[in-house]
Amino acid sequence: MTINQAFELLKDAGGIRAARIITDNFPKISWFRAHIIAHRLRRGTPVAKIIHKKWFYGLEFYTNRKTLDPRPDTETLVESVLSDGWRAPRILDLGTGTGCIIAALVKNIDSATGMAVDISRGALRVARRNIKKLGLRDRIKIKHGSFANPRSPRKKFDIVVSNPPYIAMGDPRVNAGATHDPRIALYAKNRGMAAYEQIAKNAKNWIAESGKLYIEIGAGAEVSVRKIFEYAGWKFTRANKDLSGITRVLVFGV
Repeated sequence: MTINQAFELLKDAGGIRAARIITDNFPKISWFRAHIIAHRLRRGTPVAKIIHKKWFYGLEFYTNRKTLDPRPDTETLVESVLSDGWRAPRILDLGTGTGCIIAALVKNIDSATGMAVDISRGALRVARRNIKKLGLRDRIKIKHGSFANPRSPRKKFDIVVSNPPYIAMGDPRVNAGATHDPRIALYAKNRGMAAYEQIAKNAKNWIAESGKLYIEIGAGAEVSVRKIFEYAGWKFTRANKDLSGITRVLVFGV
């Protein structure tokens, strides 16, 4: 199959943009592979899950079915941290997934170091691969763990950052592409609030007295999430909006 034939097949299945990205990444493609990809596009598989690649904050990340694909909305979380002008902070990334958040932060803050934590061992393999590829193995440690683990580290962190699962079970607003993401990274109990409740309860064991916690939220969740953290004794600092004008990040102090 020629590349032009593949392009036309993929365009019919997923649109011009998808066809262009896929053929750019697979300049030599067999008839069989092109038809398999076309079938996946018709089923709503995101392009990043097909090419196993997604750009985030100017960096390329490997992604697969074990992780969420890095999303532009989450770049607001990175911007929120960078805007505070940290110097050589220790960063804890809870629910790291691909490792995109902590990698972007460590790449952009001089002398920053950190730890990436996830409950999914499959996600940790992806994060480890990305951190190695970006040359950050000496600055970022990978650890298996969860939001509910209250054990304190030997040395506490200046920054705790997280994009936790926050979609309520059965939420009808979830698009078709999300069905190809791991459910554990998307959905949370208690109307989508369970991860926030665990982080609010336990993160004080991990953060320094002068530290800050930066957390991503879903659209319309600001009031509910603020109540959870303020009830747990956190001090609300500010909210940051994404490029669509939606409040996407909340920042708290100890």
